[in-house]
Amino acid sequence: MNPEPLRPCRVVATAGHVDHGKSSLVRVLTGIDPDRWAEEKARGLTIDLGFAHTLLDSGTELSFVDVPGHVRFLPNMLAGVGGVAACLFVVAATEGWKPQSEEHLRILELAGTPAGVVAFTKVDLLRDEEVELARLELDEHLAGSFLASAPVIEVAATTGRGITELRQALDALLGGLDEAPDLDRPRLWVDRSFSAAGAGTVVTGTLTGGAFEVGNHIAVVPGSGTGRIRGLQSHGRSVDRAGPGRRVAVNLVGLEVSDVARGQAVVRSDQWEPTGRFDASLDVLAGLDHPVARRGAYVLHCGTYSGRAQVQLLGGRAEAPPGGSVAARIRLPAALALTPGDRFVLRESGRDETVGGGVVLDVQPVLRPGRAAPDQSADRVVAERGWIEADLLLRITGERRTPDLGGWVVDPQARSLAEEELRFRVSQAGPEGIAVGGLDGRHRALAATLPDLQIVGDQVRLVGQSPLTDGRTQSWLAEIERDLFAPGPPDGIDRRVLRELVQQGSVIEADGLYFHASAIDRAASLVAEALTNDPEGVTASQIRQALGTSRKWALPLLGYLDANGFTRRRGDLRIPGPRLARSDRDG
Repeated sequence: MNPEPLRPCRVVATAGHVDHGKSSLVRVLTGIDPDRWAEEKARGLTIDLGFAHTLLDSGTELSFVDVPGHVRFLPNMLAGVGGVAACLFVVAATEGWKPQSEEHLRILELAGTPAGVVAFTKVDLLRDEEVELARLELDEHLAGSFLASAPVIEVAATTGRGITELRQALDALLGGLDEAPDLDRPRLWVDRSFSAAGAGTVVTGTLTGGAFEVGNHIAVVPGSGTGRIRGLQSHGRSVDRAGPGRRVAVNLVGLEVSDVARGQAVVRSDQWEPTGRFDASLDVLAGLDHPVARRGAYVLHCGTYSGRAQVQLLGGRAEAPPGGSVAARIRLPAALALTPGDRFVLRESGRDETVGGGVVLDVQPVLRPGRAAPDQSADRVVAERGWIEADLLLRITGERRTPDLGGWVVDPQARSLAEEELRFRVSQAGPEGIAVGGLDGRHRALAATLPDLQIVGDQVRLVGQSPLTDGRTQSWLAEIERDLFAPGPPDGIDRRVLRELVQQGSVIEADGLYFHASAIDRAASLVAEALTNDPEGVTASQIRQALGTSRKWALPLLGYLDANGFTRRRGDLRIPGPRLARSDRDG
């Protein structure tokens, strides 16, 4: 068990132009150097994602994901901003707004970052009036963005100026945000994978959507790897359970380090429907000097994944203008664990620029691009499919619905059409109806709910209709009731009808011959009368004579009487069985 409850935790990503002081700020705020590589320390340049954490005055644990600012390492930056609660946006007063400042701001907006704090760094290197002018320029660039009203803290990492105020601003910002939602569908986009001595494979990432617990069975997507969680750590502490919204290290059993890498997601088994094709809204950046069209070498970034993407605009559109918002179908070379509401960023590798981004709407589109009108509604998903298994609906929408019929969630119009089709098929089949085994699972489930249909044995019929009321069946029943001990064969009677007649007790089957049910009662009475005259027992020949029939019918009848306790054999004789003796006593 955990020695104490985990504190609330928030994950914040840094952002900003190269050499504006992001890593230096993280070091001062946490006491941890986020630059992990020797090359980073030697060059003084962040190349890959760095990680650090600290405890704020409110008791909230703050995790930093420190991203590189150089344009050459933009894919690494994009891998670090998914799933964070907020950003620490860094601009150096000495250099002002730079190209990567602009691109990082737009990426954060496209990734859905809800809020942030702006650190205006290196103010100790300028005179007050220069800082004031640089601040005016900064405000102009932030205007109209999600950081327009964000607190701007003037700081100097080398002297400690503004660091206390920056910690307080971050604490206040994070305290005002909603808690990370727990949807009981955890997903951890992997940003590191390594082998730990004595532990094996360990992956790290920001956990969203739900909690992981030690012992959970997991899958790695994309891919087919599966395993089990042997251990969890958060901020260096071993825990039995880690909730959403925090940085987590996961020790995996059953997977080698080579089986899992950045760009894959660790999820609970059977909770996701991996997809390499999805419909989405696509917002094109207003600052582009060209439209977005189908032709283009696009790269999609989602979570920590980065890969080629084909973009097809929906609704017959050929292109999307700068600043426009369109619906698009996106195809990927790998199947990702996606859900409606996921954010993504789209870049064009040929021009080496960010062109836009958007929101995943449908992870399993079924309509052709010319007809598709995607949104995040589970009702739309049900309506487009008509019938969908409740478990599949949960996997592709994240929404849990109680099945309407069997295991399905059913669109009302689709259900009405299916009911009409089933009624028509049953009515066309006539009195015998349709074999239950000939129906698909949907129609079988429907048949049991419709008041005007009935299931008799293995047949579905209209209520009040039965092959037993058919003229040929009734005529044959009358014949074998008249000729009790020499019944005619059931010519023209369907074998299913015969089974039903036997099941309901109207007809008795004995050695392949069919007798009217009253033949048994009459035969038992005649045998009892014969035994009254010969109490020591009667022969088969005597019974045949009493019945007034031939051996063809007498022997099967005798076999039935023996098997059902009316008579018993004693050598060549028949004596009263328990049922015959009981009926004598009752008489």
